[in-house]
Amino acid sequence: MILLKKLKRVDWAIFAILIAFMSFSTFIVYSAVHSKPAFEGMHLRHLQFYGLGLLVLLGTAMLNYRILLKFAIYIYGIGVASLAAVYFFGAVINGARGWFIIPGIEQSVQPAEFAKLSIIVMVAYFLSRKQGEPLDLWRDVVPVGLIVFIPFVWVVIQPDLGNAIIYVVILVGMLWIANIKYLHVLLGLALAVGAAAGAMSLIETYHDPIETFLQEHGSGHWMDRIDAFLDPENASDDQTYQVDNSVRAIGSGALFGEGYLQGTSVHNNFIPYTYSDSIFVVVGEEFGFMGASVLLLLYFLLIYRLILISIQSGDAGGAYIIIGIVSMFVFQIFQNIGMFLGILPLTGITLPFVSYGGSSLLINMLSIGLALSIRVHADQPLDEMA
Repeated sequence: MILLKKLKRVDWAIFAILIAFMSFSTFIVYSAVHSKPAFEGMHLRHLQFYGLGLLVLLGTAMLNYRILLKFAIYIYGIGVASLAAVYFFGAVINGARGWFIIPGIEQSVQPAEFAKLSIIVMVAYFLSRKQGEPLDLWRDVVPVGLIVFIPFVWVVIQPDLGNAIIYVVILVGMLWIANIKYLHVLLGLALAVGAAAGAMSLIETYHDPIETFLQEHGSGHWMDRIDAFLDPENASDDQTYQVDNSVRAIGSGALFGEGYLQGTSVHNNFIPYTYSDSIFVVVGEEFGFMGASVLLLLYFLLIYRLILISIQSGDAGGAYIIIGIVSMFVFQIFQNIGMFLGILPLTGITLPFVSYGGSSLLINMLSIGLALSIRVHADQPLDEMA
């Protein structure tokens, strides 16, 4: 009876949107790999991950989210510990030591994905104690910054700059909604601009030593990406290969695309990782502007429903959690699409709910389940949970 009551409070519109994502992404993953025998059956594994993810989502939605807030420090500790462990004992994939390989099934797990959610829960717990009062710089803003800085450092040294930036975006989004003072915002902007200018100066002054260091640690591709973004006119063809081909492929899709399974660049292997990071290129080439617009509409509807839950939530902790989740999704969508349009630097960020990837999809589903839990348990205090 209690379970039935909870199920009635679930936002089934969000569930329907995720089913649409599942259908769309499965067809796109199949198109991305159907001409590549080494990836045969990947779309079916993607569908299995989605099935598991939907179960995780519903299970999380039935759990009172206040339990996670109560144990926020432990969840955060597990997230940081997993990042430290993967740095010393993880497997290297694409130049970054950021994965555990599960023996037997050879499935990879990326702790940096779980760390996103652990950061959101911990920051939400910390900020919710203020009850909407303006944040103090030293007692509130700086401690929250340190909460994010610790996992940020662990991920940067993997190196995985894409996920590290997401941590910062989550922090900014949650601080903004938590009534941060404008003076502190200006101070943060000044520090960000100063840090960016300092980084560019270091790259320009010590370019060759930095490149040598990254190459020695198996991450020389990061300098190629930085060079291609900062100075595309003087970058080599190898450095701009992926972005140039991606822009051409998306442009060739025009209004309605070249047709399903007909993407010339995709199926001639001009674009790497079409099933994962580069999957938006498949959408743009085969379905054109209209197909990309439908995908963006699905994202808009999902974000809109999440923000509605946040607005309707009477609990600050729940509202902060959703804002952290929304910040994470919005940045990942913007970054992934932007880098293949040539307006943002190339990173390894996947496209939420579309790219193939077990860790990212399950964490995204867990995040949505947590948001649904906030709706389901909005009127149920922790001491009344069942």
